[in-house]
Amino acid sequence: MINSSVRRHTDILIIGGGIIGCAIAYYLRKSGREVLVCEQGTIGAQASSAAAGLLAPLGPLSGPGPFADLLLAGYILLPAVAAELEEYTGLRLGYARTGALRVVRNPKRVAHLRKRMEAWRPLGLELHWLSGDEARQYEPQLAPDICAAVYAPQESQIQANALTTAFAQAARQMGAHLYEHTTITGLLLQDARVTGVCTAQEETIACQHLVIATGAWAGQCAEWLHVTLPVTPLHGQMLLLAQPTHPLHTLIFGEALYLVPRGEAVLVGATKDEVGFETRVTDEGIDWLRATAARLVPALQESALLKIWAGLRPRTPDTRPMLGPVAGWENVTLATGHNSVGIMLSAITGQLIAVYLLTGSLPALLQPFVPARFQ
Repeated sequence: MINSSVRRHTDILIIGGGIIGCAIAYYLRKSGREVLVCEQGTIGAQASSAAAGLLAPLGPLSGPGPFADLLLAGYILLPAVAAELEEYTGLRLGYARTGALRVVRNPKRVAHLRKRMEAWRPLGLELHWLSGDEARQYEPQLAPDICAAVYAPQESQIQANALTTAFAQAARQMGAHLYEHTTITGLLLQDARVTGVCTAQEETIACQHLVIATGAWAGQCAEWLHVTLPVTPLHGQMLLLAQPTHPLHTLIFGEALYLVPRGEAVLVGATKDEVGFETRVTDEGIDWLRATAARLVPALQESALLKIWAGLRPRTPDTRPMLGPVAGWENVTLATGHNSVGIMLSAITGQLIAVYLLTGSLPALLQPFVPARFQ
């Protein structure tokens, strides 16, 4: 694609203004690099704003390995980064180490939960096996048929939309340029390099390096680059209920659902549906969330429904992110496909992608997740 009317120039151009793109911009500006972010909507309005903000690494892990190394590094880094962002921006991000209970109601599932706990032990987090009665000492509102639980007191939560806003605001304050409502319509290509992008506003932006951080929408950029990037949207519906009379205090996982106590409300999530880029909520999804939540905590059956919404997780075939250079291109980096752990991986992704862009050397933590594994 050729367009000679270049009106803006930047060192590093990031397509995508969700939490990943904003975190990368933040770390690049901390190192003094010129950076510009293009977002087709508003900053953080897609998956980043819909996320629950869980900082609970055990759920997606089945034991040690490269993904556990990356996820735990992100989980460990994030509290310090959150404190740094709060101090810099004045925003409150709602970080809270509430602990988490993973519960089972069916006695036949107890052995499976214990097996998972043993697989988690090498990861180094504090874990406690509880009977149903012991679990109800932590959360008295748990259903009477809950017969066992694993308690992880270090697992936490944060307000995902506030964290995204903080990364974006801090990056701006440091000199990054973040442009909303700026749709990229194509790329300027020269041999194996991207020299810039074209926008729907009929202007071009020249760049030295392109970062694609477009979440579930990465496939469109892949077409421009003539590569395969198998990222697809996974639709998730969530709702917010009023706290019961005796409020919950702990993250609760069970029956393929999670409950997140947040002030005077309880966040309930999430469905997993393949419906393309549709973001509407359905009666069936909301009914399932409410009924399942009430099976875990019967008092929630009477709780008022405060809000419902849906978002699109960027899913990859192996449920692992794609982080690093795009094969066949000299100056294109991908940071997408975080599935359901984009909030937890936001800071570590931003930090390590920035290291790669600054040094040209891909950090060891990212090497198992290069996009070339699918190409």
